[in-house]
Amino acid sequence: MKNLKVLAFTHKHVELKDLGNLVICNEDLESRLINLKHSLDIPEIFYIGTCNRVEFVFYGAHELTHEFIADFMGKLNFCVPQERLQCYLGQVNKYEGMDALNHLLRMSCSLESLVVGEKEILAQVRRAYDRCREAGFTGDFLRLMMDRLVKTAKEVYTYTKISRNPISVVSLAYRKLRELKLVENPRIVIIGSGETNQNLAKYFQKNQKAKFVIFNRTLENAKALAEELNAEAYPLADIDQYKEGFDILITCTGAPTSIIDNTLYQSLLNGETDKKIIIDLAVPNDVDAEVLKNNLIHYIEVSSLQAIAEKNIQERYNELESAEKIIQDNIQEFLPLIKQRRVEVAMREVPEKIKEIKSFALNEVFAQEVQALTPEAREVLEKVINYMEKKYIKVPMVMAKEILVKTPETEKN
Repeated sequence: MKNLKVLAFTHKHVELKDLGNLVICNEDLESRLINLKHSLDIPEIFYIGTCNRVEFVFYGAHELTHEFIADFMGKLNFCVPQERLQCYLGQVNKYEGMDALNHLLRMSCSLESLVVGEKEILAQVRRAYDRCREAGFTGDFLRLMMDRLVKTAKEVYTYTKISRNPISVVSLAYRKLRELKLVENPRIVIIGSGETNQNLAKYFQKNQKAKFVIFNRTLENAKALAEELNAEAYPLADIDQYKEGFDILITCTGAPTSIIDNTLYQSLLNGETDKKIIIDLAVPNDVDAEVLKNNLIHYIEVSSLQAIAEKNIQERYNELESAEKIIQDNIQEFLPLIKQRRVEVAMREVPEKIKEIKSFALNEVFAQEVQALTPEAREVLEKVINYMEKKYIKVPMVMAKEILVKTPETEKN
């Protein structure tokens, strides 16, 4: 285990905007890692790059000194000034041995994510590993470790509630919407095409029968979202001319005051009197209080969703102890497997060596004596030697495994 190493740059110590300088695109990954692997004699390595972390996981007998890390980062040829690279060297988290294994398990289980309980991190780690495995950068040790990361994360997500309750306002809004009785093929008016409405639109992409209309101050941005939803797009200035009615109104703009007053709302209704659904995710709210007071509305707004999100976040953090227990159990299971695998790799040539000894004994050392035996005696001799051969292969391997597994890690190190 002592040869497992991690160099990590994460949101905890590096500004998210600065992490982008350390991200390696897929097209450059292979050439950069080949240079790093060969020049520093690193047997196995893979790279993880997400929106809030960049990590290098490798297996090798290297000491993580400041000089080694500086050499490591320098050989990756990042396009940043030398003084900025020096700044990154002061922000790196380094892990070795058991600390590295514990860190990787916590990361894969999303205990160290910007959003605790976010399942996407496991998929990101698996994709990162698969890319490097296919390129030939990983080997036996990292394969076993990756299997354990996946197993542990699945257990954490299955046996704890760390990821069950949504904590994003967008996912909570959609969940609230699904709880309401919606009309078939709803008419949905979307005001604003910023990130929040873009994320909410992803939930609606499955509902191809809905009819979407998008209004935004910048028409080009509205058209980009409209293309995803197969929708119509108009400038926000023309919203008072819209006369098609709606069933659901979704709004999230950066306006400093409300933009939908009672007059505009009545215009959007176009004489319809049934109860409407409004999802208002703007801060401050886009919908004026008079609209809520004078009309039949199911109103879903950001402040109430934020309260639910905060409650769910706390529930996730309450599950950390259970998740940590699962991680520690998996570490204890994993260590004997690694030790056994070391024995298997070290002794994989034993069977061939024993066969060579048997062949040399029969055909060289005792060739004349064997030839002098009767056919029946030679047959018996062959049976005895084959039996002994199998035992000589099996017994030392079993004994070596038992000795290694029972030997504490500290004694072997």
